[in-house]
Amino acid sequence: MIGNDWDNELSIIWNSKYFQKFYQSVLNLYERKTIYPAKENIFAALKLTPYKDVKVVIVGQDPYHGEGQAHGLSFSVQDHVKIPPSLKNIFKELHDDLNIPISNNGNLTSWAKQGVLLLNAVLTVEKDKPASHQGIGWELLTDYIIKKLNTKNTPIVFILWGNFARSKKKYITNPIHYIIESPHPSPFSANHGFFNSHPFSKTNEFLKSKKIAPINWNL
Repeated sequence: MIGNDWDNELSIIWNSKYFQKFYQSVLNLYERKTIYPAKENIFAALKLTPYKDVKVVIVGQDPYHGEGQAHGLSFSVQDHVKIPPSLKNIFKELHDDLNIPISNNGNLTSWAKQGVLLLNAVLTVEKDKPASHQGIGWELLTDYIIKKLNTKNTPIVFILWGNFARSKKKYITNPIHYIIESPHPSPFSANHGFFNSHPFSKTNEFLKSKKIAPINWNL
């Protein structure tokens, strides 16, 4: 399904009749409606960041629902697409935290390739209908992914922005991991604790303290 070590880690899901039936129902939706991201990008986060390489997890809610935006990575948009407000605020905090220039490109693939799992809790969405696929079955998979990561014996930084992401904290019980949580970077909440939360420097300081290579957050 993925083509790397996630297939072994998630074999119990891939082989379950429930998931197979659910996944086929999702593929059927693509034949009748406009669904994002493109079918080939549904599992992009897992393909770009193998299980063995995960150092950081940034949990999102569901894909962007506008045309041409989503490509399977939480908070990320495809090249040459207008940067959404939440991502603008992420870049502003990145600049204020690490003095990294604010990018005019919202494609976060380079983060994913360094071990930042950009995981949405829901992996598909109907065009122009935010959260339209919430509760249809994706959470069975993505909650299991977080539980699997919790069992790793190498430290991971879990970045939980907003109440939805924070609801996944209950699955992160292994004391070797580090949780960073704050309000969501959305314009509605960024001024209530997201700005000046320093998630990027905190992440790299933790990784370096564990003798793990830090993330180059430049895009």
